[in-house]
Amino acid sequence: MQHVFIQYVYLILAILALVTFADITKVAYPIILVIGGLALSFLSEFSSMTIDPEIVLFIFLPPLLYEAAWQTSWKEFWKWKRVITSMAFPIVIITACVIAFFANEIIPGFTLALGFLLGGIISPPDAISATTIMRQVGAPKSLVSIAEGESLLNDASSLIIFRFALVAVITGQFHFGEATSSFFLVVIMGTLVGLAVGAVFYSVHRWLPIPPRIEIIMTFVTPYCMFYAAEYFHYSGVLSVVSGGLLLSSKRQQMLSYRSRIQSENVWTSIVFVMNGLIFLLIGLQLPSIINQLGDTSVATATWYGIAISIILIVTRILCMLGASAFTMFMSRYITVADANPGWKGPVILGWAGMRGVVSLAAALSIPLYIGGTELFPFRNLILFITFVVILITLVFQGLTLPMLIKWLKVEGKSDVKSDLEQEKLIQKKLSHSSLIYLENKFVADGLDNDHIKNLRSRFELEFKFFDTELLEDVDPTHKNTIQEYHTTYLELLNHQRSLLEEINRGEEFDEELIRKYFALIDFEELKIREQSLQ
Repeated sequence: MQHVFIQYVYLILAILALVTFADITKVAYPIILVIGGLALSFLSEFSSMTIDPEIVLFIFLPPLLYEAAWQTSWKEFWKWKRVITSMAFPIVIITACVIAFFANEIIPGFTLALGFLLGGIISPPDAISATTIMRQVGAPKSLVSIAEGESLLNDASSLIIFRFALVAVITGQFHFGEATSSFFLVVIMGTLVGLAVGAVFYSVHRWLPIPPRIEIIMTFVTPYCMFYAAEYFHYSGVLSVVSGGLLLSSKRQQMLSYRSRIQSENVWTSIVFVMNGLIFLLIGLQLPSIINQLGDTSVATATWYGIAISIILIVTRILCMLGASAFTMFMSRYITVADANPGWKGPVILGWAGMRGVVSLAAALSIPLYIGGTELFPFRNLILFITFVVILITLVFQGLTLPMLIKWLKVEGKSDVKSDLEQEKLIQKKLSHSSLIYLENKFVADGLDNDHIKNLRSRFELEFKFFDTELLEDVDPTHKNTIQEYHTTYLELLNHQRSLLEEINRGEEFDEELIRKYFALIDFEELKIREQSLQ
């Protein structure tokens, strides 16, 4: 036990080093982690490490899905709902069908049921890498939002296909009508279970006097309850976590206190980072054990199967994305759509961003060793190896070339959408203007004569004047220097305050706990100033 724990400590240290290297080289960290895992797999210390699929699907998947749903904008999700649902359901189903028939043709003895099993495993893209790369190269936010939304739903649809195909392989029977009705039942009931569990936790957060540390722990318990409740009744645990997570994310301002929101953000960011890092690193570490399990199939033959299926997978996704774009343009004549003319560049980028990841490998690993306790599961080792090759090719090859593709296509956001800088100026102008009106009304209503409130009013007047001027087309170049000089001076002042607190803390007069409180307040003030900065 101690040896295993030390191994994971080493893995976390490796993650920190590899992610730091990824930041320096400007390469998406999942790519570096998978390659790093491959390199570590040749060391005797890590060659025996394997992934337990139950751990991945139950321990890792719920919090990662929940955090993704929590960070997803419901407004953007709803805006692109038709595109996201088409990518998460029809395109995943089409991809699984294409892979099923192709694998059935090229692999001797590979049945159609096994083909659908393989298709269900490798059909869902992993959006963590894609969105990381898109943000690094400044891709339009619409593409990032669509990729994020897709990642919330495609895992569910692919795992449902995998589940039905697995039953077909084990029993040797497949009833299309029964599978279709079961598919919709699993989707709808999984969503309803997630919403129900989410409503329960919302009520607890909203109406009970819970301290922040308990609230943060409850946010970690929530996705497991959603996932287990749905899976217990054989519904979609993935959709349960996604739907419940989206519900609670939209209610975060009502259900969590300001302390809980600040502290939980920091805690979740750190834990999810480690979880993601471990999963991508462990993917790379699986190579030796997967090769050893190939059996009668040679590595060269299995690699050829994996490369051919990867090519078909990439081409199918790109064609499906272009087809979805054409269908959107056609339907825009009859219904209102978010983008009536999506063109071809965005769909090509989203098609190329279909990198496979942890869900695919976890699904492949969850295939049972035996059927009925005695008969070996057919082609299990080959399916594992093909899945690994597909993940490696799509994640590394597509991941490394995606930035070049985005830059080459020069995709730009819609001209009617304001830039982040313009939106920030407008938000801060509206906040300062609304604050001024509120204070003026309070002065009149209560007849207050408070110097502190007067200073507060003067501050908002100055801010409103600044941002009102900033939004004009012709601005004096010296105008921007005033706020920059203010921010620079304020930050220097905060550093001076820190130095003073350190000096005060050297004496015996003040309690260090109180000193740390003021250090924290200064940190929050610096964060606010840096976030408000328009540089």
